[in-house]
Amino acid sequence: MKLQRLSLAVLLSIAAALPAAAQPYSARRNGDVVQLQDAKGRTSVSVALTVGNIAFELKVNGANVLWWPYSSVEEFAARPGLSGIPFLGPWANRLDEQAFYANGTRYAFDMALGNVRGAIPIHGFLTTNPHWQLVEAKADATSAWVTSRLDFYKQPAWMKQFPFAHTIEITHRLHDGVLEVATAIHNLSAEPMPVAIGFHPYFQLTDSPRDEWTASVGARTRWLLAPTKVPTGATQPIEQLFPDPRAIALRDYDLDDVFGDLIRDSSGRAVMAVRGKAQKLEVLLGPRWRSAVVWAPKPTAPGQDRNFICFEPMAGVTDAMNLSQKGLYQELQSIGPGGIWKESFWVRPSGF
Repeated sequence: MKLQRLSLAVLLSIAAALPAAAQPYSARRNGDVVQLQDAKGRTSVSVALTVGNIAFELKVNGANVLWWPYSSVEEFAARPGLSGIPFLGPWANRLDEQAFYANGTRYAFDMALGNVRGAIPIHGFLTTNPHWQLVEAKADATSAWVTSRLDFYKQPAWMKQFPFAHTIEITHRLHDGVLEVATAIHNLSAEPMPVAIGFHPYFQLTDSPRDEWTASVGARTRWLLAPTKVPTGATQPIEQLFPDPRAIALRDYDLDDVFGDLIRDSSGRAVMAVRGKAQKLEVLLGPRWRSAVVWAPKPTAPGQDRNFICFEPMAGVTDAMNLSQKGLYQELQSIGPGGIWKESFWVRPSGF
């Protein structure tokens, strides 16, 4: 009887353990880092919560798809810089002056605060901030995800520069070897809030150097830039820069360009891609990402590591708020009082 009871207990124990063992996804927190795991796809994502909520690793079979020139999370936290998948807000890329326009009003920056710098302010001031709060890190039978929230309205120095109370939630979700980055902005203000955010992802292939990569840009239009890298308002067909936008030999280009009129598939997504010898990486942009910057600079000094390409999802073109005020841009998005703006982009590696 004891043997029978023991055998039954063992069988029940094994049965209880089977669902966990079969679970293909997991989400684990280790200090200030959350790691998502897709065991079947041999893919993992690591997010540094207190360094701008930046995803710094997207590993496929041990190869990091993201360019991240640090040896440890501690080194990254000590001297954070643009790498991985950083968020840019409350505006992405450049403004043409130390001010922005919203709802017909000019809002000048208080440059003495120090969080906005330069005659041409760039990338907002949220990129590596430590104020993101973990909402949840979970997994089920279909995906693993981590959601974090930034309460913008709680920071007086931020509100002084961009006086629209709002919260931002970002969910990194891993499903079937694909990373989805979903953003939700809740406008808590009494006035419409302009949306000029973006991301600045750094991608790399590990089977070949940059000058052997071939890129594809799913857009019809290139915005012409002033020497300050701010759009002039003029555009041209993309073919005037790339004879074949689906087969761009990176060795021939030093890119820092703004593209619009994105080419959409039946689901409304635009696709940017880069290929090496066998590896391929695609970035799919949801319909509310209206523009993309492609940055693939050549090295300017011997030994400089620029083995990356950035496909940057943008809610609007560079300087969208100010160009809209001048009547040079017609696609500026805004969120009504109490409203929510949501959109995703996806990173799909293959051949790794």
